[in-house]
Amino acid sequence: MQEFSQSPTDPDFVQSPYPFYDRARADGGLFFWTEYEMPCAGSHDLVMALFKDRRFGRECPPECAPDIPGRLRPFYDIEAHSMLELEPPRHTRLRSLVLRAFTSRRIAALAPEIETLCHRLIDDLPAGGCDLLPHYATRVPVIVICRLLGVPEDMADQLLAWSNAMVAMYQARRTREIEAAAVTASLEFRDFITGYIDTRRQSPADDLISQLIAAEQDGEKLSTDELITTCILLLNAGHEATVHSIGNAVKTLLETGTDRAFLAPDKVDRTVEECLRFDPPLHMFTRYAYEDIEVSGHTFRRGDQVALLLGAANRDPAVWPDPNRFDPSRDIVTNAAFGGGLHFCVGAPLARLELKIALPALLGRLPDLALTEAPRYGDVYHFHGLEALKVTY
Repeated sequence: MQEFSQSPTDPDFVQSPYPFYDRARADGGLFFWTEYEMPCAGSHDLVMALFKDRRFGRECPPECAPDIPGRLRPFYDIEAHSMLELEPPRHTRLRSLVLRAFTSRRIAALAPEIETLCHRLIDDLPAGGCDLLPHYATRVPVIVICRLLGVPEDMADQLLAWSNAMVAMYQARRTREIEAAAVTASLEFRDFITGYIDTRRQSPADDLISQLIAAEQDGEKLSTDELITTCILLLNAGHEATVHSIGNAVKTLLETGTDRAFLAPDKVDRTVEECLRFDPPLHMFTRYAYEDIEVSGHTFRRGDQVALLLGAANRDPAVWPDPNRFDPSRDIVTNAAFGGGLHFCVGAPLARLELKIALPALLGRLPDLALTEAPRYGDVYHFHGLEALKVTY
């Protein structure tokens, strides 16, 4: 296993991590990333295999768990109930209960509402040009999440601020100040959403919180702590990844001069999948080994971590010819943008639906949409998203 050094906050890497992925992947599916002090899977086949290998998982073995400083305890006490961080049987129970509320029928029924929202936001764009991130790419998913949870839309900006602060805990640029802000945000959101949970227990409504409260399996329901953490997970995952997905997709479509015909109803599915493959919103997920195991010639000991590089997997030439070229006519092949295995993203159908509606609405309504300056990516790795998306129309 070859060792590679690359700072995840280096400006060149932030703007394009793909050349590093290409170099690291060329030596094999597994390499050692010096700055992270762990092996990384960079090939599509290995990333997808490890997602599905139950000898690896998200939950740290108890004897290997690091000490959590008291100043961070409130944040991780809330995270302890997240199905994203758990393994069976707790994960199975939580995911099953959430899926009873977050059904494919419920998501599909949102389509007309999302389309109306997109057109309203386009109507409200400043004359002549703007930064599409705050005016469109951010507003679509955060307003949809507000409506799903059943909280007022005028809370959108506050939810956005809380989400940004909490998600920053998973970025390579993490500092003591970022940690403090994340703790504050998680406690404030907990207090806010607890009030809504209490209200919905007494007066159910047609919203996701009420559905989560009502969801039951084998006589078990979600506890208040589990409800709080699930709402946080839906907020963070439903907002952060989709904002980056919309922004990255619009950037790609404009920079490549992609014909608007590829956003037609019979072609938009392929275009969305190619956008997600070409420039996904999340580039790294980690797993712990649950037993001593050999992978690609490397022996993992119980408790060792491995990083699964989604961005690298999606540009693997063994799966996609000329993978660094954006081609919306490609046949759809499962990519790693939403993970895999039992932790496959619960919100993936909603994210895809938002993209399938938001992209054709925007580029259809604004035929002269063009970039006014080259978009730059923010220093947010393990995420991958833009700082701004300034356009004229």
